Amino acid sequence: MPELPEVEVVRRGLATHVEGRVLRDVELRGHRVARRHLAGPADLAARLAGRRVAAVRRRGKYLWWDLEDDLGLLLHLGMSGQLLVEDAGAPDEKHLHARFRFEDGDPQLRFVDQRTFGGLALAGLDGAGVPTTIAHIAPDPLEPAFDRAGAVRRMKGKDSAVKRVLLDQTVVSGIGNIYADEALWRARVHGERPASALTKPALGALLDHAADVMRSALDQGGTSFDALYVNVNGASGYFDRSLAAYGQSGRPCPRCGTPIRREQFMNRSSFSCPRCQTRPRGAGASARRR
Repeated sequence: MPELPEVEVVRRGLATHVEGRVLRDVELRGHRVARRHLAGPADLAARLAGRRVAAVRRRGKYLWWDLEDDLGLLLHLGMSGQLLVEDAGAPDEKHLHARFRFEDGDPQLRFVDQRTFGGLALAGLDGAGVPTTIAHIAPDPLEPAFDRAGAVRRMKGKDSAVKRVLLDQTVVSGIGNIYADEALWRARVHGERPASALTKPALGALLDHAADVMRSALDQGGTSFDALYVNVNGASGYFDRSLAAYGQSGRPCPRCGTPIRREQFMNRSSFSCPRCQTRPRGAGASARRR
């Protein structure tokens, strides 16, 4: 699933093309694209027609359109969802699931999803303008509502591995596997250290590193490992060239030269430097080193 920088890149591209425009109609293909909308695709398309897109917003990895009247359209990208700006005459993509046409004509917007984990859903907006279905998601480090001190307190109260806590979207949102590994590498902290064992200043510094690495990724269009993550114009990000730890197994640590190790963590790969990020004693005895 795209992480905060990738979703923010898409949000910015969408904002340029759809904010202020009025939907003429929405074509939905199949039921999966609207499976989160319990009334079904026909109801969703009918309720969207004629609505104005007041703003494109994001919290963490979640993206939505503010449609006014306290209503929002959540756009779940899933693992492979793409929102592409196209002229009406452009050939349909193989995995096209939704087409948005606007009152002012071209360009239209298309939702393409090869793995079909993404989709669309309407939701009411709370007092802060956040969809009620994701109101439990904590603010992310790049939004004005982020409470750094509060996030540190929540992290300090967790006995779980600090990487697990970074990935907990109810503690702090937007950080996924890639940027958790990069932040931990920058902080010289092994991901299996208990969050409660770290000092509050150390936890605050870790959050700062997460914010910094995500800003750097955002400046480079996000991280693309394949052709599935693209901006609305079809362009890929290139932050993968700047990664210090994630995906760098066997390559020298940019700081000390020790080969980066790959381990299994929460059914996914985790990358760290054995010298810079000392594993806590007794932690992860069953982890498989690769």
